[in-house]
Amino acid sequence: MVKGGSRGALGGRAALYGVMGGAAGHGGRLRPGGLGAFCGHDVASERETGSLTRLITSLKENVFGSHKELLKLSVPSLVYALQNNMAFVALSNLDAAVYQVTYQLKIPCTALCTVLMLNRSLTKLQWFSVFMLCGGVTLVQWNPAQATKVQVEQNALVGFGAIAVAVLCSGFAGVYFEKVLKSSDTSLWVRNIQMYLSGIVVTLFGVYMSDRAQVLEKGFFYGYTYYVWLVIFLASVGGLYTSIVVKYTDNIMKGFSAAAAIVLSTVASVVLFGLQITLSFSLGALLVCISIYLYGLPRQDTTKIQSSETTSPKERLAAV
Repeated sequence: MVKGGSRGALGGRAALYGVMGGAAGHGGRLRPGGLGAFCGHDVASERETGSLTRLITSLKENVFGSHKELLKLSVPSLVYALQNNMAFVALSNLDAAVYQVTYQLKIPCTALCTVLMLNRSLTKLQWFSVFMLCGGVTLVQWNPAQATKVQVEQNALVGFGAIAVAVLCSGFAGVYFEKVLKSSDTSLWVRNIQMYLSGIVVTLFGVYMSDRAQVLEKGFFYGYTYYVWLVIFLASVGGLYTSIVVKYTDNIMKGFSAAAAIVLSTVASVVLFGLQITLSFSLGALLVCISIYLYGLPRQDTTKIQSSETTSPKERLAAV
């Protein structure tokens, strides 16, 4: 939690750039389909490559000339903004360990939204692997509670309420974005631009409300170092990559790849910074690897949006 003066302004303004990459990936996994999912180019994938003229024409048609589509993509952008703020409120009112455990509920919440919103069904083994992943990520990120020098007044009720909203927002926004991506032949990159424009507007409003005085006094880019720009760049690239994962697989697989990334980043910390491996990390990493394997076993393809007429939500949940 960053407080005070220029630091607060930097945090708010950095969020503006983070939304350009983080919105699509909030709030990111290997998946059934493998190379076939990426090789199966459709009309939309062909439209994602071409000349600068084609890009400009596409932007005119889908961004500046289609307010309806722009509003459609503003929904996940606004929900992601709400999720970020609720996560911040939750972390301010809960112990880090409690926040860490409860926030992992976004993984099964995403799976539930996938079933209900995209008319898909998951097998018992898939549901088992989803909850195993949830537990594995919790163990990997687990740190024993430590006393802090600064005592902050906390409200557990507010914290749990905020994290419940954040979890629901995470699942809904991700699946909603996936549904929009796969329900039309509009280019993936155009969809990203449509969503990020809304995110920029929302975040600029947040900067104006919270850090207006600091920005007016010291400038919008005050405090930006090469490291800050590098973090912004990596967040943006990560968000774009995540949107590709969602386009060609789905949000559940995005969750699995994010979990694998957590494990790999921790291993990198061991090599680069001498981080000590704990028993909880070892057990969590093992659960993550097993869950990825179980979820990736051959089964019915779940990357396509099925017709809502085939099965009802009750029938899909009953399959569990």
